[in-house]
Amino acid sequence: MLRKLVLITLVAALLAPASARAQDPRGVSPAAPNPLLGEAFFNQPDAPAMNEWRHLVRMGQRRKANLIWKIASQPKAMWFGRFTRPNFFVKVRRRIDPARERGEVPIFTVMRAEATSCSPTYQGGGPAEDKRTMDWYDDLARAIGDDRVVVAFEPDSLGTIDCLAPSRRDDRYRVLAHGVDVLSKLPNATVYLEAGASDWESAARTAKQLRIIGIGKVRGFMLNVTHYDWTANNIKHGLAISHLTGGKHFIINTAENGRGGVHYKKWIDRSRHIWRRITVWCNPGMRGLGPAPTTQTSRPDKVDAYMWINRPGFAQNCQHRPIDWFLPRALTLAKYATDWERPPPGTRFGFKTRYPLNRFITDY
Repeated sequence: MLRKLVLITLVAALLAPASARAQDPRGVSPAAPNPLLGEAFFNQPDAPAMNEWRHLVRMGQRRKANLIWKIASQPKAMWFGRFTRPNFFVKVRRRIDPARERGEVPIFTVMRAEATSCSPTYQGGGPAEDKRTMDWYDDLARAIGDDRVVVAFEPDSLGTIDCLAPSRRDDRYRVLAHGVDVLSKLPNATVYLEAGASDWESAARTAKQLRIIGIGKVRGFMLNVTHYDWTANNIKHGLAISHLTGGKHFIINTAENGRGGVHYKKWIDRSRHIWRRITVWCNPGMRGLGPAPTTQTSRPDKVDAYMWINRPGFAQNCQHRPIDWFLPRALTLAKYATDWERPPPGTRFGFKTRYPLNRFITDY
């Protein structure tokens, strides 16, 4: 009788719909259900956008407050790196524990191995820095433990490999592979690896790099984290990478791509029709928030979610400005927000009005 009951239970479990079964948060198999479905994502209550919104409300600046609420109200990734000090463990837990108490999932963007220079002789800190980075990954894994998190692993890390001296590139791959290996073993972490953007490296090259650092150990990869290209372009690009990585799933950062990227021709020799394509990646002007974070994507078979992995309203560290919250940048993104996944017919740089190119080169 007992054997019969066990058999009936097993059959019922196998026949139950996927949504009714316990999902594996790691979701490593391409055939596994989307581990992000049904999750509520943590919106940091003391994030700069939220603090700014409160300040504007207190000051009676309702128009600006309403714009900033478009950012403050959405769950966004929290970034961790060499700047997360002192008291690293405490700072990580301060993001995990409140999320757990609310039954929500925090999103961590890990940026520890980034290149800080670019030249044929750049060493990236050498072997000593490699060890510090690998130890940091170990510490992060211990801080996360068994808690539920989404990890966005090392934006720009693969696309900037060539910024290192040739003799140091294999070492960087080994450092990244160590991080992937350590984080992939966390039982409740869904991990997505950096894979550039649709207006950056080729799918073939990125897929090769992903295989080197261990894409097979995690759920998948992420696109467009530091870029602005259209969601539809990134879906097409991601499907090509997925095809070359065993069917891996991916997420797309939509924090700042509501008006697409800024690409234009720079002529080298008009008489011979020689030109190069310029991509404005450093705080391009008149950009807007893109589709809000959601797991309801245009390609649910491969795209697990649109997420705000980057932090809208933070200015990038170019033009001699540190990476930090910058209200004028945030207001611009909110003002020009859209839910567009591709450019509407007749638009240029996301607008039907033909603005001069210099309006799009930089936001300030």
